[in-house]
Amino acid sequence: MIPINSSISLRDDEIELTFSRSQGPGGQNVNKVNSKVTLHWNLNQSTSIAAYVKQRIRIQCKNQINKEGRLVVSSQSNRDQHRNRENCIQKLRGIITAALVRPKARKSTRPTKASKQRRLDKKKKNSQRKSMRQQKFSD
Repeated sequence: MIPINSSISLRDDEIELTFSRSQGPGGQNVNKVNSKVTLHWNLNQSTSIAAYVKQRIRIQCKNQINKEGRLVVSSQSNRDQHRNRENCIQKLRGIITAALVRPKARKSTRPTKASKQRRLDKKKKNSQRKSMRQQKFSD
């Protein structure tokens, strides 16, 4: 089980980890060790998370979801495979906890009296400027 928060945890069989050779520093070690970790999580088949959270994840992470509906997270920042695995899991936790937060509903407001007056004054000033231009050319 992979704990996300106090109430949500993902089953191990929902997540697939693949390992490959990473880029970057490591010297001769980089050519021999599969330290890059790629985490695949199938959103469609997951039963651990509510549907509205899955929908928010689809919206927020649309560039990280492939055609099969799997969320793909990868890490190759460390030379150690274990640290990269933990980093992928942390990224997944961050994505899910961000999707758990419900967006604040927008309250519609009216423009203030002062802002209406400023808008009208600006329109009047612009109108006068353009009417002055017409008087210059009409002579």
